[in-house]
Amino acid sequence: MGVGPPADHFVPYGPSHWVLIVLLVGGSVVVAVFGHRHRDVEPGFRRGFAGVVLAFNVPLLVYRQLPAQWDIAESLPLHLCDLAWMAAAVALWTRHPLAYALTFYWGLTLTPQAMITPALDAPDFPHVDFVEFWGQHLVVVWAAAYLTWGAGLRPTWREYWFAAAVTCTWVVAMLAFNAWAGTNYGFVSGKPENPSLLDLLGGWPWYLFAEVALGLAAWALLTWPWTRVRAQGMAKPC
Repeated sequence: MGVGPPADHFVPYGPSHWVLIVLLVGGSVVVAVFGHRHRDVEPGFRRGFAGVVLAFNVPLLVYRQLPAQWDIAESLPLHLCDLAWMAAAVALWTRHPLAYALTFYWGLTLTPQAMITPALDAPDFPHVDFVEFWGQHLVVVWAAAYLTWGAGLRPTWREYWFAAAVTCTWVVAMLAFNAWAGTNYGFVSGKPENPSLLDLLGGWPWYLFAEVALGLAAWALLTWPWTRVRAQGMAKPC
């Protein structure tokens, strides 16, 4: 018989995982509805939200650089979730369309995927690894939901292509870095050990091509309704 994880270890689709999925959905709805109903406090709330994102993530980033915690395979902020929270903080503080684009596309597709099939081999709550993993992902999804349905930002095809270019560049850069450092940032050099959606896309490197193609198609489907609504609004007679 195989030996299962310790009793205090995080288990996918265990109680803590389901609680976090509820927080993912419920928190997204709450910030979107609050933002939509209270546009009068939008600048203050939005920048306060940016402060929360930074206050949560920056100390953890510093913590990972301490000698006792340093691991070249994990400590560098090179995973897409690291770049996503940085983009979310900038988008929340500035409403910059390009920072918003990364937050929107990453936060509404890739980040939820990572939460549904988490590559987390760590003790359960309240261990720092657990809190870091879930906190990073939650704030990105919440930020994307708030900026879109609360603060009224909208994706465009220009932003679609920007996000696509940045993401593809990141994939190539991580392939090169992983080959040099012997790491696997972004799981672009190998699939995670935990079951994930990547298992349905073939072996390496073919799953990378499939993931990019499916991702770009999903992003296009997310973009089209907003651009359609915008075009119809502009076409209406005064």
